[in-house]
Amino acid sequence: MFFIEARRIFIVMVGALLNAIALNFFLIAANVYASGFTGIAQLISSIFHDFFNITGVSTGIILFILNIPVAILGWYKVGKGFTIYSVISVIFTTVFLELLPIRSLSEDIILNAVFGGVIGGIGVGMTLKWGASTGGLDIVAMVLSRMKDKPIGNFFMIINSGIIIIAGLLYEAENALYTLLTLYVTTRVIDALHTRHEKVTAMIVTRKAEELQKAIHDKMIRGITILPARGAYTREDKDMMVLVITRYELYDLERIISEVDPQAFTNVVQTTGIFGFFRRND
Repeated sequence: MFFIEARRIFIVMVGALLNAIALNFFLIAANVYASGFTGIAQLISSIFHDFFNITGVSTGIILFILNIPVAILGWYKVGKGFTIYSVISVIFTTVFLELLPIRSLSEDIILNAVFGGVIGGIGVGMTLKWGASTGGLDIVAMVLSRMKDKPIGNFFMIINSGIIIIAGLLYEAENALYTLLTLYVTTRVIDALHTRHEKVTAMIVTRKAEELQKAIHDKMIRGITILPARGAYTREDKDMMVLVITRYELYDLERIISEVDPQAFTNVVQTTGIFGFFRRND
C-alpha cells in the first residue's frame, strides 16, 4: 500500500512539473492561456503586470490562493482522498511555477500554443489517471454538477469560454483563437491518456461479488446492480456487477478490483446519459 501511494504522489509531482513547464516555457510568454483555474491565474497575473505594472504577483501564487477555498469545498463535498491528492498537485504546481524561469523557447505563437497544450495535457492526463486532479475547476464543476444536476462539461465550457473572451478583449483577438487551440489540443491529449467523459459504466465479471460490493461501498457512494453470468467456455457461474462512476473515481475502482479479485474481468465504457438515481442514498 505504501509503495502504491508513494508512486501515486510521484506521478502527481511529475504531472505538476509538466504543467509548470507548459506554462513557463510556452504559454505565459506568448499570452496564450490554459484552461480552468490555471488560465484564470494567468489572466489575473497578466492584468496585474500589463495594466497595473505590478510584477510580484505570479501565476503560481495566484493559482495557490484560488485553490484554498476550493480545497475546503472539495474536502466536504467531493471526498477527502480526492481532495488531498488534488491539493498536493496544486502545491507542487505552484512550487515548480516559482522555481522554473519564464522564458520563450520559440517566437512562433502557434508552436507555443500547440506544445503548451500537449505538455499540459500530458500533465493533466497523468494526474487524472492516478486518481487526482489539478484542483480548481475540476472540484468546482463536480460540486456544481451535483447541486444543479447539470453535466460537468457545461461548467468547464462556461469557465473556459470566459477565459477565451477575456483574453480576446484585453489583448489581441488572435490570443483568444490561440487559447482555443491550446484548449483543444489539451483536451485531445487528455482523451488519449485518460477518459475525459463525465461518467463511465463499469461492468465487472467476478467470482467475489459480495467482497467487491463491500469494498466499493466502503470507498464510493454508488449503486451497484449484480446480475448472474456464466462463462461461455468454462460454463462457470459468476456474477456481473454494473455501476456508473465519474471519471475521477476510475483509479480507485481499478485499485479495489486489483486488491479484491485480480482475476476479475472489467469492461469500462463511455456513458452518454443516465436516468434515475446516480448516487447510493443511505
